[in-house]
Amino acid sequence: MSKTVLITGAHGFLGKHVSRDFAKNGYIVTGIGHGSWAPNDYVQYGLTFWHTSDVTLDALIAYAGEPDVIVHCAGSGSVAFSISHPHQDYLRTVSTTAAVLEYTKVYSPNTAVIYPSSAAVYGLADRLPIKETDTLSPVSPYGVHKRAAEMLCESYAKNFGVSVAIIRFFSIYGAGLQKQLLWDACLKAVNDEVLFAGTGKELRDWLHVQDAASLVRNVVDTASPDCPILNGGSGEGVRVEDILATLLRSFGSDELPSFSGESRPGDPVGYHADMTQTFQLGWRPSIGWRVGTDAYVQWFKENHL
Repeated sequence: MSKTVLITGAHGFLGKHVSRDFAKNGYIVTGIGHGSWAPNDYVQYGLTFWHTSDVTLDALIAYAGEPDVIVHCAGSGSVAFSISHPHQDYLRTVSTTAAVLEYTKVYSPNTAVIYPSSAAVYGLADRLPIKETDTLSPVSPYGVHKRAAEMLCESYAKNFGVSVAIIRFFSIYGAGLQKQLLWDACLKAVNDEVLFAGTGKELRDWLHVQDAASLVRNVVDTASPDCPILNGGSGEGVRVEDILATLLRSFGSDELPSFSGESRPGDPVGYHADMTQTFQLGWRPSIGWRVGTDAYVQWFKENHL
């Protein structure tokens, strides 16, 4: 009998790829979240069922059933949004997590919950690479709310025996993402602009969304009341100036990126994951950042020029 997975936020960037990955590996996939999605569209991402709804306890009672796995991808995905709309960010991230955990506790206690969190919970790291046991000091409301959601996961695991695993993802990217650095850089490249915020020396750990999705699936068997926490990155720190130079070359520009020297609020100087614990699962990323950046530019050209 096929296993079943419920993916909240399945219409979102990560959720779509998680849905497709689970489906390709034999799961029956149900999705719930925001977005009007016709059947001929959502089946392309492996979903058998899609429910347009807020992620609430009542909605989960109506639609979730008793899946083998819940992947809680729903929630805010923007530092900027969390700064401009902190209360809405809280509701999207923390309240929905509470609903998923309460549903699992009461109605589906044998379900494994996977929570894709964020490296933003680390805040301004005082050393690199960042280990899961390092100090947590989130700077933005986005990071604070992700940490609050993590604490709910830890509490439900410890106090009620819910099986949970948390993945702290670093910089997820890939074709289809219409925000963040690579998207902004492509929009600038169209207009021959090469000036960016920051210094260019900032480090980021880039993980292609297809690799992020496969990691989610590989973590399922680790979910337990011990609530393991794993980093989700490539293990390679890449300077912003290097990935932007690669992007501009791929775009056909002879220019090198230049930088204002002023960072945006909430942006850390360096993020680079220590992947020792995660790699012990036997999982490895398959798409390097150079190949992934070229593919992103190709997608942008094909769909937005």
